[in-house]
Amino acid sequence: MLKVDRINCFYGHVQVLRDFSLDLAPGEVLCLLGRNGAGKTTALKAIMGLIGVRQGSIKFDNVELTSLPPHEVAKQGIGYTPQGRRLFSDLTVDENLKIGLMTRNRGAATRARVLDLFPILAKRLQQRAGTLSGGEQQMLATALALCVEPRIMLLDEPTEGLMPLMINKILEIVGKLKEAGVATILVEQRVESALHVADRIAFIENGRSAEIVSPEQIHADPSLLHQYVGVGVGVRKAAR
Repeated sequence: MLKVDRINCFYGHVQVLRDFSLDLAPGEVLCLLGRNGAGKTTALKAIMGLIGVRQGSIKFDNVELTSLPPHEVAKQGIGYTPQGRRLFSDLTVDENLKIGLMTRNRGAATRARVLDLFPILAKRLQQRAGTLSGGEQQMLATALALCVEPRIMLLDEPTEGLMPLMINKILEIVGKLKEAGVATILVEQRVESALHVADRIAFIENGRSAEIVSPEQIHADPSLLHQYVGVGVGVRKAAR
């Protein structure tokens, strides 16, 4: 479905990704874990065309994405929720959703499905996005990405700064996307949340692909988290 093959990305003269690779299957939830600055966000931006790829390939169903501008990547059916949400804060919830729907010319049916997932947003349609709570803003950012009816979702730190109730809601949405056959790449610092929803864990270290393991392997050997993420080894086993 999606194949990232040995890509190299730079910010100016500073190389961030070094022969980085991963693959994603339909309906799979792949968690990308690593230390701060390891290149997780850059990997998502590279897939979306927001940062140039100097060498390597990113293919989605045999379509080469590295030659496409970001809006054309989105039109292929890839939704992206960046870290920090980045909404149109002066526009209403409804106006934000309309912008999302325009990306792939989707209409009322798609809007209704998205609002079914986030019923609180249906009560906030005329409220400016910038006045929503942090959790509501994250819901709107996710809803915007869903407006393109994605086959792949890229979620960058979707639970950052959220209360437990909102965190559970976001993870619930990831589960529903999986049931619908939507594949997800999830960048998440809350390790227990990641293990709860992931099919596989891909570690990135200094911009390079490291190990790819299952949640069960991490539960059996939590030292992997200490090695690649730098967190403690006391991880509770989550129900899956």
